[in-house]
Amino acid sequence: MDDHKNSNEVSRRQFVAFSGAVGAATLLAGAGAIGSAAAAAGPVHGEPSAGSCPTPPPGAGQSPCPPAQLQSVCGSPTDNDPLWNDVQYCTHGTPPPPPQTRPNCLKKSPDYVVLHGKPETRHNYLLAPSCRITGIECPFLVTSGAANYWNDAWENARSGGSVPVQYPNIGLGINSQHARRFNQLHIHMAGVRPGTQRRLQELDTMGRIATQPAQWGAVPYQASISGPQGSGDRTYRLLRLPNLGQNLFMLLYRYVVMPAGLDMANQTLIVVPKMTAAGFAGTFYVLNSDNSLHDGTSTCDYLLVYG
Repeated sequence: MDDHKNSNEVSRRQFVAFSGAVGAATLLAGAGAIGSAAAAAGPVHGEPSAGSCPTPPPGAGQSPCPPAQLQSVCGSPTDNDPLWNDVQYCTHGTPPPPPQTRPNCLKKSPDYVVLHGKPETRHNYLLAPSCRITGIECPFLVTSGAANYWNDAWENARSGGSVPVQYPNIGLGINSQHARRFNQLHIHMAGVRPGTQRRLQELDTMGRIATQPAQWGAVPYQASISGPQGSGDRTYRLLRLPNLGQNLFMLLYRYVVMPAGLDMANQTLIVVPKMTAAGFAGTFYVLNSDNSLHDGTSTCDYLLVYG
C-alpha cells in the first residue's frame, strides 16, 4: 500500500563485494565475527566520516549507520526521498521540502522513528531507521553493526507497545527494492488476515515450518499461503523462531540468499507472531519469498492488511 514499482536497481555485485570484504568464511563463522570485519571495512560507531549519515541529537545516544563508502548502495544523507525527509524532520526538526507536509512523528528513538502508513488507520504504521538506509539491499544490514529493527517493530506494534497495531493478528513486513515506493528502509507494522494465521499454525502442526535457520531454504519448508480473495496463492519459505533476538537480514542472507545465489534486493520478509485465544504464544513465524520461487512474490502486500 505504501509501495509501488521502483526502477532504481542496485547491482547484486555491490552487495557481494561488501560481503566479500566482510569475508565469506567470517560470515559463516557467526555474527560477532561479521561485526568485527564490518568495522574494519569502515566506521560504524563513534564519529561519522564526512558525508556519512547524521548522528542523533546530542544526548540521544549513538545510532549505528552504514559506513560512508556504502552510500552508493545504501543511500546518501543528501538524498531527497520523501520518507527519508520525514525521518530527518522527526530526528532533527528539518522541515521537508514543499509540497511535502510535516509528518506526525508517533515515536522517536536514537535508532528509529515510527510514522503513519497510508491509508492512516490504527493498523498501518511504518518503522524507519534514523540512519540513511535505502532498503533490504543495503549490505550493512547483514552485519552485527545494524540495529535490530524487527524486534523494535514488534515491541512497538505488540499489545501494550508504544504504537500498538489495533488488529486481531499483527504482521510486520518489508518489501523488495523493486516493489516499494520509498527508498528509506521501512518495516510495515500492520494487520494479518485470520486465514494467514490459521494456515501458518496448520503448517506448523504438519512439520512444514523450519525450526532452525539452516533449514530455511530447504524445499520441504516452502508452502503456499492465500492472499486476498482473487489474488491467488503465493509460495513462501517458512521459519519459526522463539524470539526476534537474531538479525533476520543476516539469517536470510546466510541461509537462503547466499547458498542459492539469489539477490537480496529481490527479497521480501514478513514476521507473523503466533496468536491464540489467550494472546501472543511466544513464537514468531518468519516468511520469505521472491520471484525465483514458483508463485513466489517480492512484496509483503499479499499478506498484510493496511486499510
